[in-house]
Amino acid sequence: MRRLYIIILFLFAHFIVVAQDVTITASFDTTRILIGDQINYSVIVDQPADYKLYIPVLTDTICADVEILDGPIQDTVAEGDRLRVINRYLVTAFDSGLHVARPIFAELADDNGIKRFYSGYAPLQVMRVTIAPIDTTAAYYDIIDPYKAPVTFDEVIPWILLAILIILACYGLYKLINYLAKKRIKKEEPEVVAPIEPAHVIAFRELDLLKEEELWQKGKIKEYYTRLSEILRQYLDNRYGINSMELTTKETLAALKAAGFKQDINYSNLEKLLEGSDLVKFAKHQPVAEEHDLHFNNTRKFVEDTMERPVVTQPNNNTVAEKEVKS
Repeated sequence: MRRLYIIILFLFAHFIVVAQDVTITASFDTTRILIGDQINYSVIVDQPADYKLYIPVLTDTICADVEILDGPIQDTVAEGDRLRVINRYLVTAFDSGLHVARPIFAELADDNGIKRFYSGYAPLQVMRVTIAPIDTTAAYYDIIDPYKAPVTFDEVIPWILLAILIILACYGLYKLINYLAKKRIKKEEPEVVAPIEPAHVIAFRELDLLKEEELWQKGKIKEYYTRLSEILRQYLDNRYGINSMELTTKETLAALKAAGFKQDINYSNLEKLLEGSDLVKFAKHQPVAEEHDLHFNNTRKFVEDTMERPVVTQPNNNTVAEKEVKS
């Protein structure tokens, strides 16, 4: 019998030691809050470092009217062979009155079974906000204006993008209208046609340029006669409409005769000029220095003799007779 008492006493002492090794507390930051205030609810477990305790994670509510907003955020502090585990929850309540959180437990599983260690109860007093005095008949108070929440960037950015889009659309429309207006004005403007120079004016200008270049004086005989022949053939094209640049000398002369050109001294001079240039260009003929100036002067004289003359008007009995002097 005495032995049985000793065994029971030993087991009871062991349970006291184990129970004293683990302590768990659960409490709010404060015991009194106003409706809607946010506070922390902390569960602190103080245990030996080698214990592996199971601590349940709370979800949604601490008790019926105390809601969990965030958490748990766990923090662990080691102090020698002891370990402190802290779980913090962010909570709030929207119903006034006294709310009591039930004890929180931690479990230890070993060879002797499962042991639970409990915290105490945690009270929380939730109070209403007092706006009017106790005697509400003494005075009347206006309804509080709605609270204006601050505008966030996410709310503003769609309006900014919309404003940019409208600006770009207006700019594009402006450019389109401006382009169409310019196109219309350009279309309505009469096309300015540059006056066509007379054939002899062009020929004289080209002859003056050829003379200034002094090609034959520099030994460029073939280039000189090629240019002289081109000036003469271009004159025939502009004056008589004969595309001499694409025709041989014989074809050019035949085309002139078909166009009614008289076979006079000008015709003979033209034939000599074209054939003389062909001899230099194709037969490698080397004229003497006097021939260079002679061909140049004969070309100029041919243009002078065959160019268009101004129209002469003569009054006769209130009528005007027009006479064009042609070669």
